[in-house]
Amino acid sequence: MNIRANILLRVYLSFGLIVLLAVAVIIRLCDVQFVEGHKWRAMADSLSTKYINVEAARGNIYSVDGSLLATSIPEYELRMDLYAGGIEDDHIFNSKVDSLAMSLSTFFKDKTPKEYSRYLRSARADSARYLLIKRKVGYQELKVIRSFPLFNIGKYSGGLIAVQQNKRIKPFKFLASRTIGYKNPNVDNGVGLEGAYGGYIDGESGKRLVQRIAGGVWMPVNDEAEVAPKEGADIISTIDINMQDLAQSALEKQLKISDADHGTVILMEVNTGEVRAVANYTRGKDGEYTEQFNYAIGGSQDPGSTFKLASYMALLEDGKVDTNTYVATGDGTYRIPGHTIKDSHGGIGTVTVTKAFEESSNTAVAKLVNAHYQDNPSQFTDHLYDIHMNKRLGLQIPGETKPVIKNPSFKDWNKNMTLPQMAYGYEMQITPLQILAFYNAVANDGKYIAPIFVKEIRRLGNPIEQFHARVISERICSEKTVKKLQAMLENVVVRGTGKQMGSPFYRVAGKTGTAQVADRNLGYRAKRSYQASFCGYFPADKPKYSIMVSINGPKNGYYGAQVAGPVFKEIADRIYASDTEMYHSVNDHLVGNTKNPEAKAGQSKPVKKVYNAFGIKALYAARSTYFNSVDTSNGVVYEEYNSIKGIMPNVNGMGLKDALYLLGNAGLKTRIKGSGKVISQSIPSGNKIGKGLLVELELK
Repeated sequence: MNIRANILLRVYLSFGLIVLLAVAVIIRLCDVQFVEGHKWRAMADSLSTKYINVEAARGNIYSVDGSLLATSIPEYELRMDLYAGGIEDDHIFNSKVDSLAMSLSTFFKDKTPKEYSRYLRSARADSARYLLIKRKVGYQELKVIRSFPLFNIGKYSGGLIAVQQNKRIKPFKFLASRTIGYKNPNVDNGVGLEGAYGGYIDGESGKRLVQRIAGGVWMPVNDEAEVAPKEGADIISTIDINMQDLAQSALEKQLKISDADHGTVILMEVNTGEVRAVANYTRGKDGEYTEQFNYAIGGSQDPGSTFKLASYMALLEDGKVDTNTYVATGDGTYRIPGHTIKDSHGGIGTVTVTKAFEESSNTAVAKLVNAHYQDNPSQFTDHLYDIHMNKRLGLQIPGETKPVIKNPSFKDWNKNMTLPQMAYGYEMQITPLQILAFYNAVANDGKYIAPIFVKEIRRLGNPIEQFHARVISERICSEKTVKKLQAMLENVVVRGTGKQMGSPFYRVAGKTGTAQVADRNLGYRAKRSYQASFCGYFPADKPKYSIMVSINGPKNGYYGAQVAGPVFKEIADRIYASDTEMYHSVNDHLVGNTKNPEAKAGQSKPVKKVYNAFGIKALYAARSTYFNSVDTSNGVVYEEYNSIKGIMPNVNGMGLKDALYLLGNAGLKTRIKGSGKVISQSIPSGNKIGKGLLVELELK
């Protein structure tokens, strides 16, 4: 019995000990979990680090004349470490936190001083090491904030953490906005040049070591990135900012006059295919016109009468007609099975091919094409396919719509209607830029080239890739036919439907267009809506620029000459007036002037060009890109000016465009007051500067 009792006693004691140990373990676990949990979780988090990508500053986009179209400026997200080295002491923090709250409230005006104070004190109580203060703070704002109480203790010890990000801006705001485009950070592709050349512009991301702190927040371990990001390359576009401004202004004005739905203008250099301006406007619900869609490259529809040029090219090239061939338009109607083709102004009798083109007769061209190609329609459509009018132009920016040019193999080819309707620009889908490219080929003596939007890519100022127009077709037709087409286009402006676009100072060639726009569901029988257009080039004797104007849904008139013509004329007149290469030297007309005309400081090339055009002697003592001019009795002396990195440039005397270009390249932000020439700058020239500084310019 004693032995059994001893055994039982030992068992009970062992069991009790186990229970006591289990209870002790449970108590300790609860203590670790609930009492010391915050401490141990913080320690675990502090041991967790990783590398994250640091966004590189994107490259700039420039216009062909050097203006800055898009750039990246530094922007900061402000955080605070409530237990930074300099403010660990409660006395220091408590003595200045209310002053900091007052400063933040006064500066940001988003919370009261009491709200800021409670926010900071509560974060301190929670041992916050990465508290969000404010997002999207500029560099100049950051400089002021660093002087606030607590933050001014030291760059790191005061608790302020400034995480740099990059903000994309367009200095000219809405000018060429759709062409410049944008990059969506959440998707791979983008719009315009920003999207198409993102691989160059984006640069290479850097690496930064971050540490996870309490609350699962990742905080940078060091102020600087461990691997510095590599800035993106710069894009030199073909856009001329002055021509872009002119195109947008002329288009918007005419859209309002005609009460239209939307419109587009494209201005291209004939020989190079370089697009100098693209304007697209859509009327919004509020009645204001803004850039919402690139109709120039994506707005595909029936071109109407502007396509007649291609029809006559085929007729002339195949020897079916000549410019003096007669065609009977009768009463201005041409009946085909299932449809009657009409001339908008009625019949013009029996006239020559040239006259029919000048008056934009639908019946004439439909009758000629149908009569000569009805038995072999492929002979007609092959002309369009041979020069690749049925294919995309292969542009440097995304969004181009593929043209639809039918041939007899198409399922919806109607043997009675399709061919004659194609003759005057229906039953097809073509964008305004695709029509312009064809007209440009006629102006270019038959050489068909693809328009380009980017001229060069540069890295650190050095060209790494250059672009030239791609030749689509060396010759769209024979030289003989091209000359006839050129003469016909010029006659349209001399004595045809395009007389309003003529000028006493230079010769214009072009064609008006008016097309009824089909409803996708109801066809042409729905409520009538029109597209008015004019496509042409100037000077006709030595073509330099080609222009396409297309306006959709005008309510006040709908003929091409009436609605689209004024836009073409305004742009052409203004360009001609400012381009000295288009007219003869005028130095013989400077009578009675004893003082040389005043010139702004700025780029040397245009200044020299103007003085040379006026026959003014210039003493070129300077070879730099930018200089100041000094008038003397012996001529104009140019003082050399060379910008130095990190040093404030001298922009006094410059026009706004040149001043913004230099300051933008120096990484400075600008605030403008007045207009004219720069008469003062808030940061004197020669001072040291850093990226993001604000300089105020006064112009007069």
